[in-house]
Amino acid sequence: MSQPITITKEDILHQVKVSCKIPEIVEQIVTRKVIIAAAEEAGIKVEVEELQKAADQIRLANKLDSADDTWNWLEKHGLSIDDFEEIADISLISGKLANHLFADKVEPSFFENQLDYVGVVMYEVVLDDEDLAIELFYAIKEGEMSFYDIAHKYIQDTELRRKGGYLGIVRRQDLKPEISTAVFTAKPPQVIKPIVTSKGVHLILIEELIQPDLNEKLRTNIILNLFTQWLNQQIEQFKTSKLI
Repeated sequence: MSQPITITKEDILHQVKVSCKIPEIVEQIVTRKVIIAAAEEAGIKVEVEELQKAADQIRLANKLDSADDTWNWLEKHGLSIDDFEEIADISLISGKLANHLFADKVEPSFFENQLDYVGVVMYEVVLDDEDLAIELFYAIKEGEMSFYDIAHKYIQDTELRRKGGYLGIVRRQDLKPEISTAVFTAKPPQVIKPIVTSKGVHLILIEELIQPDLNEKLRTNIILNLFTQWLNQQIEQFKTSKLI
């Protein structure tokens, strides 16, 4: 019978070190301390009802459908009930702080960066041969082949082939600069001339350009992006700090 293995806190800390995880963990610690300090300075408080709702969302996200599921999850991660409440608390405080700092900056950011939020409905086939891509491009232009025919013949990925190369609604920041320039100056519906990148030769069909709408989802994303940028700036200030 094998001997039981005892794991101490020192073992865990040592493993963190040899796994080269300390910089990542230090950044997480700094992030938490920055958020807590900024929230205290702003007078942000968490109500019991809000904390319960945040805890429920964490359970839902981790598929903890019962009390036993929750206890097993806590045990697996070495967490106490107080630790769990702290996780819910920092999650809630982060959201409140983000809204406090940036809710009134959404509209200015949206209008300043409006072009970044324009969407494009696009289809794509990536080929290895530039000459073939140009030949197929002109075959589409002359009506000898359809984009769907080419996608069905040349796309290797089964699911993407079944969708005819459909990538959905893509934003400017999701595309390589050399592709986005051509895509967002197209006049849909239009197949644009093949573009060569490190990934291959891109044959692209632009079906529609979608102008941005400042809805709740986009508003939330803008707040999150501004908050992340702010956090990164705060963390940068602590990079030269020594561990205590």
